[in-house]
Amino acid sequence: MKIKKIFLVITFISAWLLALLYGFSPQFFLGTVLGVTNVNINLHHLFRAMMCLYFGLGLFWLFSAFNDKFRNAAVLSVAFFAGGLMIGRIISFVVDGWPSPLLVSYFFIEVVYLPAAYWVYKRPE
Repeated sequence: MKIKKIFLVITFISAWLLALLYGFSPQFFLGTVLGVTNVNINLHHLFRAMMCLYFGLGLFWLFSAFNDKFRNAAVLSVAFFAGGLMIGRIISFVVDGWPSPLLVSYFFIEVVYLPAAYWVYKRPE
């Protein structure tokens, strides 16, 4: 049971750090990190919404780390979250080509999180 708690807390921290990177200053992230020069209010809106999606899921994962009733569902949701992102990136690699190295590194993080979440999920209570 302790490994599930630790996994969910680490996942919470990761999600919140990424959320802050995306949404605290979309202008900085898009311009400096990704090299996007034409940043408008619509992109700000999308990145701040994405930030709060990560915040919300992160809070669920943190809550579930300390609540037996939701722990397995939360670990499983990490697998679906990482898997969904991973599949979306694969589609983009095929359709759009290779993005910045940072975004490619996110893909490899998701490749690690998906089987890790499944492994943690299968651990006995």
